[in-house]
Amino acid sequence: MQIEWPLFGELSRALALKVARAYDPEIVVGIATAGAVPGAVVSAILDREFYSMLVSRRHRAETVRETPAVLGAAPGDVRGRRVLIVDETCDSGATLRLAVAAVVNAGAREVRTAVSFKTGAFEPDFYALATASTIVLPWDREVLVDGELIPNPLYDEM
Repeated sequence: MQIEWPLFGELSRALALKVARAYDPEIVVGIATAGAVPGAVVSAILDREFYSMLVSRRHRAETVRETPAVLGAAPGDVRGRRVLIVDETCDSGATLRLAVAAVVNAGAREVRTAVSFKTGAFEPDFYALATASTIVLPWDREVLVDGELIPNPLYDEM
């Protein structure tokens, strides 16, 4: 499923409204790299502080891990506060679980999760759209190689 910018914007708006109706976070933490984009949009709509933290399967650009790992510390400002963790997608929930554990260990008072796309069995607290489709986000569609934008080779089979 190829997501265009206007749809991404509307889904982010819908996600922020779902959160606002049921939860009042003091801080929004986006999971870098791809979750930082919807996290920043949701935090702007909610008018809350925004931070990011790196939880990834990529150790370096050329190395992909079997399971994700926390590669950057949770923001210290989460201590004693209500936190919303945002990622772009969730399938197994492994990345979100790691992020929640890191934020709880950093002293957050309450933590909830939100994603743009729920693609598997894991149930985040909030999501904009549930689908079994592979998601191609607007910022992932092309990559810069030797100064030229080319279609992202990760999606060659699509």
